[in-house]
Amino acid sequence: MDTRLIELLVCPLCKGPLHRKPQGQALICAADRLAYPIRDGIPVMLESEAQSVEDNDDPIPNAALLTGKPGATHDAGAA
Repeated sequence: MDTRLIELLVCPLCKGPLHRKPQGQALICAADRLAYPIRDGIPVMLESEAQSVEDNDDPIPNAALLTGKPGATHDAGAA
């Protein structure tokens, strides 16, 4: 799936940013803790298809939580 597309998509519930799950099988909304599946390279952005992200599931990257950007990296030394 094209990373430029991920940057354009938002959570259908809260309109917040999404990031790609490490295995690349879902788009995660950190605010709502929901995972929207990616099937055959196509994100399924339906609330009825979303799954809850539990604390013991794959962690949401800190960069996504801090910046709200899907592919962001956080440099602790940056001013």
